[in-house]
Formats: sequence, structure tokens, C-alpha cells
Amino acid sequence: MAFRLTYSTMFDPPPELHEQFEDALQTVRADLGGNFCHFINGKDVATDKRLDDLSPINTDWVLGSFPVAGAKEVAEAVAAAASAFPKWRATPAEERIGILRRVGALIEERVYRISAAVALEVGKNRMEALGEVQETADFFYCYCDDFENNQGFDHPLPDDPLPDYVSHNRSVMKPYGVWAVIAPFNFPFALAGGPVAAALVSGNTVVVKGAPDTPWSVRLLAECLRDAGIPAGVFNYLADPDDTAGPLLVAQKGVAGVTFTGSHEVGMEIGEKLAGGAMPRPCIAEMGGKNACIVTANGDLDRAAIGIMRSAFGLSGQKCSALSRVYVEESVADALLDRLKPIVDNIEIGDPTERENYIGPVGNAAAYENFQRYTLQLKESASILAGNEVLVEGDLAKGYFCAPTVVEASLDHPLWQHEMFVPVLMIARVPDKETAMQLANNTPLGLTAGFYGDAAETAWFFDNIEAGVTYANRPQGATTGAWPGYQPFGGWKGSGNSGKGIASFYYLAQYLREQSQTSVE
Repeated sequence: MAFRLTYSTMFDPPPELHEQFEDALQTVRADLGGNFCHFINGKDVATDKRLDDLSPINTDWVLGSFPVAGAKEVAEAVAAAASAFPKWRATPAEERIGILRRVGALIEERVYRISAAVALEVGKNRMEALGEVQETADFFYCYCDDFENNQGFDHPLPDDPLPDYVSHNRSVMKPYGVWAVIAPFNFPFALAGGPVAAALVSGNTVVVKGAPDTPWSVRLLAECLRDAGIPAGVFNYLADPDDTAGPLLVAQKGVAGVTFTGSHEVGMEIGEKLAGGAMPRPCIAEMGGKNACIVTANGDLDRAAIGIMRSAFGLSGQKCSALSRVYVEESVADALLDRLKPIVDNIEIGDPTERENYIGPVGNAAAYENFQRYTLQLKESASILAGNEVLVEGDLAKGYFCAPTVVEASLDHPLWQHEMFVPVLMIARVPDKETAMQLANNTPLGLTAGFYGDAAETAWFFDNIEAGVTYANRPQGATTGAWPGYQPFGGWKGSGNSGKGIASFYYLAQYLREQSQTSVE
């Protein structure tokens, strides 16, 4: 079988992937420090106020200079999208799909160069970066396929049973208008690109705003759309390096719907704003997780140890799907820890663009400070099994490097309930799997969950766990690794407000509203 990159296969890639990444990295490094613009109504737009984008790997590295989006730029982008909407909506679906498939193809052509930029800007390792960019191309392909497979969401219905008239009925789904996409820092390319693709293929126009720490990644997405021939105004990009544009964008009356990925607090605030007023507007919000894994006495402990490590510490724990809680039956707890601790101790930490390093830095100074605050709390009342320190030797002192940390903590510790978003894993011994399930479900969030046990227990796990994305006996990652076409991705409870997963059978319909049409002859 030919190699296909996904988050499941990324741990054993062919050598040529590394060779091509390294070539692209050299090219990208040589061009660091450029001036970038917003992309509004088909044109680059600059502002007088600009901020530098610094790498979390080494804050001496200036990746580029980006304009600040103020009220003027936000209003211009929404106005451009609103003006372009009638023509884009009326564009035949096959023409829209053709443009968006070209976007996917351009992303694949540029996958190594974009991945090098993502690695430098986010601080993720090269395989995680390559995975994110390839995933984005797959989002574009997936949503084009979904729109076609659903016949454009235009379906005839039976005629009314009238003796003297012919009464034809249809269900037609139509786009809302201007759709805002607010992307997070940890997957800036994929979690901008995926919603952008869904909104555009459905006939909406888009304004996308990147996170303040990652404007470059979203700018590279904008260049793919521009070069694929997207009409002026249909897609607009705002850099937001000072983190002020989000509320301005949501407050725009011309915005018909929003896709947001980020914290529960901000997601709920956006949802409440859009639900208020004379006309409630749709909001698709993915709002984080406090993800648990259960290990029973019958689980494969070798699989569990590697799966736990990969999900807890991939991207330094900065995934909304990252594993942060493990509940293990006490009869096998020591055996699991005996396997897990040496794996964690041997994780290579450093510049994540280098092949040997699995963990890079956390994404910004705030996360770096949070890590130190959380680990100080844990040091006072928990047993530290690994890590618990920031790394400041040599060049690591110029970045935000934190040692992957494993602690065994009492079940009354407040951090069991707090999404830390740093490389900290908490473990507790429990008397049985039922107790573990009760604890796993004892959270207002419900994004992902993992399990290691036998076949009968696995069925029990799927029946009882309160999470939207669930994995059993998976060494590739206990709670992480969803990929378009393989695993839909969306949360229950406070982790998501739609009950429908990204790249699922049900996702695209959220960008459309239904119209029932009856015509009598």
C-alpha cells in the first residue's frame, strides 16, 4: 500500500518526506521577516500599525510583520463578502467545487513549504505540521465530495395528494450569507481551512480571522485561495496580531454565521451574542476538552503507555483533544507507570523542525507561565513522576520549552476539572472500571476519550462514555488523531454546541438553511 499521511500513519513515514521537508525548511528560513497584508476584496491591504510575529521556538526569530485589523478593516472585509455573496451563491455548484478542489491541489503542491512555516510559527514537530497541512487539503476535497453526494441539498418531495391540482414540493437548502471563521493558534491552517471550505462550497462568502500568535499560517491559506482563482470578495483574510478583531467581527450586523474554535468561555460568549437580537444567527463552536482515558486490568499496557504518551504530549498537550486525565485500575497501575515513565523520560525535546525532536515549545508566553503555575500547584500536593520544569539550557532559553509532566494526584485536586492546555498529565488509581467511568464523565466538557480493555469492556465503554470522539485500544493515540473521512470530530456537552462532528455526514448542512418550496399548477 502506498503511504498516505494521516495522524495515525505519521509515526512511520518514508524517508523522502523528511528530505522534502528539510529542503522546504531551508527555503522558508531564508525568507523570514517579510511584510504581509490582509486580503480583502481580492487585494492585499496594509495598515500603518503592524506587529512582528515571533517563533515560540526562539523569540529572536522574526517570522514576519503583520498588519493590525481594526474596525475599518473588519467592516471592509464584511462589506466585501456581503457584496460578493449574491453572485457566489448563484455560481453553479460545479464551478464552486472546481475552484475549491484547485485550492486542495495547491495546498498539496505547497505542503512542505506551508508545513515548515506552520512548524516555525506554532512550534509543532515536522510530522504534526505536515499532517495539519495535508488534513486541510483533505477538508477541501471532503466537503466538495459531500456537497456533490448530497445533490447540492436540493431534493424533490412527493406531490400533494390533490384530485384537481398538481402540487409539486421540494426541500432546498440555501446559504446564509457572510460567514465568519475564527481560528485557533494550535491548528491555524486546518481549523481555518476546514470551516472556510465548508462555508464556501455551501455558497456562503467568508471572512477568516487567525489567532494573534499565528497570522502567517492563515495568510498562506489565503494565498492558496487567491491563486486558485477565488473571486474578489468571496474570501477575505484578516490578520489579528493584537487580538482585537474577533469581537469586532462577531458584532458586525452583516455577519450571518460564525464558526469558532477555542475556549469554552469565549465560545459560549459568541454563541450567546449570535442567539440574541431580533434574528438569531447560527454558531458552530468547538470549545475544548478535559479528555480522559480509562485503563482496565485487562488492557494491553504496552499499547496504553504509548497511546497515552502520544495523546498527552503531542504538540506539548496543546490540542483540544489532548489527553489530560488517566484513570487506571489499581491492580495494574504500577505496571502501567513502569511502562509509561521511561517513554516520557526519553521524549526528545527541542527545535521541533529537527527530525529527532518530538516535542517543541508551548505556543506563547502565557502558556509558559501557566505551565509553571500549574506545576507549582501540583508539586505542593501531588506525586511528580516525570517532568515538572521549564527547560532553559542553551537555545531552549529563548523559547517556551516545558518538560512533559506526569503526576499522580488525589481526586480532590482542582486541576482534574481545569483544561490546562500544557504538557501535564494527571493519573489516578481507581478500584474498578465503573469508578473510572464515573470520574471520566464528571466534567462539563466531552470532546474525546480513550480506553484500553478487552472486547466486552470496549462495548461497555462506547455505551457509557460521554464524549463525541472515542477510541479504544489505540496505540496511535489514546484520545487524538481524527482525520477527515475516517473519524468525525466534535464534542458533547460543553465541548461543542452543534452535536455534529467536523467532516461528518451532518456537518455541511449547518452552513445552510432549509426552504420548503410548494408550487401548484
